[in-house]
Amino acid sequence: MTGTVELQALARRLAALDPDQRRRVEEELARRGVDLPAAVLTESTASRASFSVYFFSSAEKAGRDRYRLLLAAADIADRRGFEAVWTPERHFHTFGGPYPAPSVLAAALATRTERVALRAGSVVLPLHDPIRVAEEWSVVDNLSGGRAGISVASGFHPVDFVLAPDRFAGRREVLVDHLDVVHRLWRGEAVPARTGVGEEELIRIYPRPVQPTLPTWLTASGENDRSFELAGRLGVNVLTALLNQNVDQLARRITLYRTTLAEHGHDPDAHRVTVMIHTFVGDSDDDVRETVRQPLYQYLSTHLDLARSLAASLSDTEDLGDYAEHEDALLEFGFERYVEHASLIGTPRRCADMVRRLVAVGVDEIAALLDFGVDDDLVLASLERLAGLRDELSRVDGERSG
Repeated sequence: MTGTVELQALARRLAALDPDQRRRVEEELARRGVDLPAAVLTESTASRASFSVYFFSSAEKAGRDRYRLLLAAADIADRRGFEAVWTPERHFHTFGGPYPAPSVLAAALATRTERVALRAGSVVLPLHDPIRVAEEWSVVDNLSGGRAGISVASGFHPVDFVLAPDRFAGRREVLVDHLDVVHRLWRGEAVPARTGVGEEELIRIYPRPVQPTLPTWLTASGENDRSFELAGRLGVNVLTALLNQNVDQLARRITLYRTTLAEHGHDPDAHRVTVMIHTFVGDSDDDVRETVRQPLYQYLSTHLDLARSLAASLSDTEDLGDYAEHEDALLEFGFERYVEHASLIGTPRRCADMVRRLVAVGVDEIAALLDFGVDDDLVLASLERLAGLRDELSRVDGERSG
């Protein structure tokens, strides 16, 4: 099985090359007597990846304007053939502050969309009763006609756990236990629960979900291999990002994930890797950089503020001067890294190159993070360009394979 995974990884890397590069590689392999299976030689290219949209806003807006971009982008995603709309779960901080309840937002989107999947990215599962999670997402599944899905996360910030303070220390183990309950309930099984008078009762959820199984991802930040291995053992998909890893590190972890899937009896081809990535597509690289510079600086600054508060909550000292002293340099480094190496920020041509790199290392779905502070109308125009880029990649790849 490991050999199959390695061949799949090779196929994806070949698929990312342009025709001349691919021909030269194949000729060199043939010269060395390496006989590649037909499946490797016919693997599709960038059109293999699907596209979705992702939200994690740090922007401060008021009233109905706070969700204008989410609603309008979901309409475009539904109309233009994107796969999904992802909304996160965040609590008690401006970073992601509009999204404390992804099931509520998914229910709202279910009433105005027809085909796009509606997913939580993520449900912080240890914060919740798993019975309630299964119930809420079953409602979303019914409202949407079977389009619900979730990624689950263990959580990381102690303040979030005011909702479940006793679960913080063992949150990773709690996640596994709670996910098992959610999946059993979703399949129609009864699970034991204690009533208000201390008696044990077998519980089933209503309404019954439309989908027989709940599409599930595990959120992997990219800081280490642990979450990729856990997803492989559990047999769930992976939701990750380029926040704490580069593409080469991601490539290694995807191979580890698919190998772990196979080792635990799960079909690697039946599971997928989704990558969240900051996105803004424009007509000129210089113009795009200037458009996104200040919003992305502010977004990264808010992220640093979250890191500061996390450090303070986990440390006995309040001396966080190093953060402030180096903040400007950190922001400039972050900006350059995102734009040059970890984003879909730039012209369609530049973004197409990144798409091909991601597909080459085994990414199945690209979740375009839209709401990092650029003006809403500009973001919606960028989303239309992204749809055009996706269509063009599909056309070009079709011509290559033909």
